[in-house]
Amino acid sequence: MREIKFRAWNSVLHEYRTIDMNSGEHNLGMGFEAKGGIGSKVTTLYRSAGDVIEQYTGLKDFNGVEIYEGDILQDVDGGNIVGFVEYDDAFGEYDCGDNNLYECTRDCQVVGNIHENADLLEEQ
Repeated sequence: MREIKFRAWNSVLHEYRTIDMNSGEHNLGMGFEAKGGIGSKVTTLYRSAGDVIEQYTGLKDFNGVEIYEGDILQDVDGGNIVGFVEYDDAFGEYDCGDNNLYECTRDCQVVGNIHENADLLEEQ
């Protein structure tokens, strides 16, 4: 079973913030609500205005770095930017560019994210 973790990009402060509900500093005031009881498939996520919530994919890159939604991956050998990580609702999986994320983990590394390093995507 994969670990469920999140991070949040605050578009007002231009920084990542913690989502640890037990932390003191920069806490997000975020919460979940499951409708229909335990095991329900309807969940609502409450968050602070201006925050972009990104989930940990459960996968790590070539160097063992955790991969989150919004991360930009680069090919380790050729140095080409593969794309950024996003969830594909149609297939129920994470993708990076035109590739399945799982396939990318073998030879790609996280080099940034779409908030702080969008210029990397423009260069390709």
